[in-house]
Order: sequence, then C-alpha cells, then structure tokens
Amino acid sequence: MTESALPFDKVHVLLMDVDGVLTGGGIYLGSQEMEFKRFHVHDGMGITLLRTAGLRVGILTGRTSEAVTLRSKELEMDIVYQGSHNKLKGYAYLKERYGFEDHEVLYVGDDIQDIPIMKRVAIPVTVKDGDDEVKRYAAYVTEKRAGDGAIREIANWFLKNRGDYAKVIEKMLNKWEEEIKS
Repeated sequence: MTESALPFDKVHVLLMDVDGVLTGGGIYLGSQEMEFKRFHVHDGMGITLLRTAGLRVGILTGRTSEAVTLRSKELEMDIVYQGSHNKLKGYAYLKERYGFEDHEVLYVGDDIQDIPIMKRVAIPVTVKDGDDEVKRYAAYVTEKRAGDGAIREIANWFLKNRGDYAKVIEKMLNKWEEEIKS
C-alpha cells in the first residue's frame, strides 16, 4: 500500500510494543529482580506530539516492568497493558476496553508475535531492526533503530502525512509560551 493510500486521517490510536520498539530490545537484569530499560528522549517527544495531535497513545507488551510503568506515567500514556503474552488477545481486550476499531489504529511491532495485530490495523509499522518477516506486513519501516528515535520518526512521518505537523508544533510552542506567562 502506498503512503497516499494510507488512512492517516482515520487513525486515532497509536499502539506500540516496548522491547525492540520503544527500547532497543536489550533487557538489563540486576540482582533482586531489578530491570533497567533505556528510553530515548526523542521518542518521548514523539509521543507528546501525537498526544498533542489528539491521538491516544499506548503500549501493548508481553513483559511486565516497573521501568515501563514509570516511563508511561511520565509520558501520560493513555493505554498501558503489560504482561500480554498473547498479543492478539491483549489487543482484543484493549479494543473492547477503550472502544476503538482496527481501522483507527497505527500499530508498531518488531517481531512475529506482532504480525496478527499488524494484519488487522489501518497502518502497520515496524522499526529498521525489526524482524524481516514483520517487515513484509509493514506499511512503513523506520530509518532509525528501535530505542534510538524510531517512535519520534513515526510521529513526524504520521503527522506530516496527515497534514498537521506544523500545527501541532505551533500548538506545543504556544502552550509553553502561555505557561511562562502564568
């Protein structure tokens, strides 16, 4: 499907995997069940841009991590579902709970457990270092690697194709200016 045929104006939800999408996929385990993840600040701004544009942004991940809980709260993510070992089952639950349909979703995945969702959504996306099999189902593959600004790249790509990138940037800048005045 060409970019011009993608339904950018119909998408209201961006869902993404965490490990291998929002992070580089490395899992750092320490003693006493400590887990560390590295998040890129550009990805955080990409999520903020999408939320400013009116999208609900969320994660659907097979692992459960306090680091993900903290980062999702920092970014005020709308949807957080961890521990979903069957991603398709988790996706069905989220659709019912939050009241959205497949044709309203941009989904970012990186491995074969993401394919069943990617086959259903309006805009399936993967990252540069996603599995080759996943790339077959993606309408867009990022230039950036997972955890190194790929989500920001997707946010910019999406908003530019939807035609409101400049408006969203202006809205954010105006908000910060107003906050300084008060």
